[in-house]
Amino acid sequence: MSADRSSLVPALQTIAARLRIESVRATSEAGSGHPSSCCSAADIVATLFFAEMRFDPRNPQHDDNDRFVLSKGHAAPLLYAAWAEAGFLTRDELRSLRKLGCDLEGHPTPRLPFVDVATGSLGQGICAAIGIALNARRLGSDYRTYVLLGDGESAEGSVWEAAQAGEKFELDNLCAVTDVNGFGQSRPTQWGHDMDAYARRWRAFGWHALVVDGHDHGALLDALAEARRTAGRPTVILARTLKGRGVTLMEGRDGWHGKAIPGGAELDRALAELEGQLVDGAASPPIPPPPVRRSAPPPAGPALPEPSYELGTQVATREAYGTALAALGAADPRVVALDADVANSTFSGKFEREHGDRFYETHIAEQVMAGAAAGLASRGAIPFPSTFACFLTRASDFIRMAGIGGRKANIKFAGSHAGVSIGEDGPSQMALEDLAMMRAVPGCAVLYPCDAVSCERLVAAAAAHQGMVYLRTSRPKTEVIYANAERFDIGGSKVLHESADDVATVVAAGVTVFEARKAYRQLRQEGIRIGVIDAYSVQPIDAATLVRAGLRTGRRLITVEDHYATGGLGDAASEAVAAHDIAVLRLAVRDVPRSGKPHELLERYGISAAHIVAAARRYAGSRPAAPVT
Repeated sequence: MSADRSSLVPALQTIAARLRIESVRATSEAGSGHPSSCCSAADIVATLFFAEMRFDPRNPQHDDNDRFVLSKGHAAPLLYAAWAEAGFLTRDELRSLRKLGCDLEGHPTPRLPFVDVATGSLGQGICAAIGIALNARRLGSDYRTYVLLGDGESAEGSVWEAAQAGEKFELDNLCAVTDVNGFGQSRPTQWGHDMDAYARRWRAFGWHALVVDGHDHGALLDALAEARRTAGRPTVILARTLKGRGVTLMEGRDGWHGKAIPGGAELDRALAELEGQLVDGAASPPIPPPPVRRSAPPPAGPALPEPSYELGTQVATREAYGTALAALGAADPRVVALDADVANSTFSGKFEREHGDRFYETHIAEQVMAGAAAGLASRGAIPFPSTFACFLTRASDFIRMAGIGGRKANIKFAGSHAGVSIGEDGPSQMALEDLAMMRAVPGCAVLYPCDAVSCERLVAAAAAHQGMVYLRTSRPKTEVIYANAERFDIGGSKVLHESADDVATVVAAGVTVFEARKAYRQLRQEGIRIGVIDAYSVQPIDAATLVRAGLRTGRRLITVEDHYATGGLGDAASEAVAAHDIAVLRLAVRDVPRSGKPHELLERYGISAAHIVAAARRYAGSRPAAPVT
């Protein structure tokens, strides 16, 4: 061992002991937490933070800092202790762990400047790390990304989606470390301490896999150095550890997951034991500064062009989405696109053809697509992940977790092929829950354009919006009804028809806008007037316009949507007008649909023009009316 190594290892041993001490103290004071999971990984984190990673401890958000993702988020006290050791937090702040109003929460969230993505729902951190590593390429930065996983977490399928993506993208700037402590929450993990079982799986996915003693700082240093030297593929370090390491009460024992050591004699003995592991005279090594940027990011391109469609032409909104996305990529180098093997259907392939270096194909792996998008967004990119809307539900947990990041979760999800209007493919391909899912994410804007012009405008609005956006596009071609100069704002709507004689107002979005317009024309011939609103912004919905319309038309609204009745446009409208005693008749899909022609399905499931007409006639009652010529 060199002189440097001979002084470094005792320093790391001391730092690891302090990390354990602070983790045990903080969880005991909180009365809850996961000290045993912190103790098993303390040597790994000490080595990473204080001998391997290059970062500015005073500026966790520095663009070129090496990044660290705690995928096993329940070990959050260990992460907080590391940042206290680095000087960013005080040790007194650690005592506020898990207390209301304190940002040191039970699992890490991006409220903290050193946390890029929320973790704690296992299997997600490594997916985000894929995106963070890809972002280094976008920036032309040499920062490296490190992610710490648990062995129990390795049963998650999303871990292997990420493994597949890491190999495909040849992410040699990514290093995963698995804390193989042998225990999950309720029992030993699937492979326990069979290190070969882990290594075989990672090598099968094309990763450079190294097996080490996770409590041997010298072995960890050697493995990290080898990872840094490895070119063309990512590295995983499989670190054999003991859960509860350093505390006899917990070390290597089952039944300690998620349990704090009670205060009093047991805590005193544990802390005394850990304090005895401090090495006298060991000095903390300096933290290397961030790497120097190799190149400047590309400048912004030309302004986004105006839409260029002729009124009355037939264009699918999914196609307009692809056109707008490609144009947006030329205008803003922060924009990236991700796909799950449907780029020829979502039309995100247009972006790929023009900006292939910022297009990331994850294949049929929607979880890693969503997770990587979260990682990219956390580092300043503006990601547009696209797939069929129904398949985004597979990534619902990733979307939920990204939503914890609030405005930092600057992801623009696009879901195509929504609703029964897709036709013959049948119910497995029909997204009928997606609006409900995305409306449930706090702060997520939900947009549903009906024509090409509104779609292009809303793609641009989504990119400019700081925070998560969901854009729902449609498979069938629809008529261009808006002039190219028309503007669309998030939170707005368009009043297409209104008169003083309206018996009700129909609120529609997407494909049902055209059903509402058909109904308007038919009813007009019968002498019955209805108002029609295109509620293209489902969330936030234009409450003021809906209330005015409802009050103007006898406190009656009719919503019509290509979505199940729960959680979609009807619920959004009802919430908006409830305080004004406005009745909302909701036309929605209320049964599991079947295959069929789009027009047949709209009719069968109650959301066609004929059903809108029938609803309006009931409101019109027996009031005499003269036909309109």
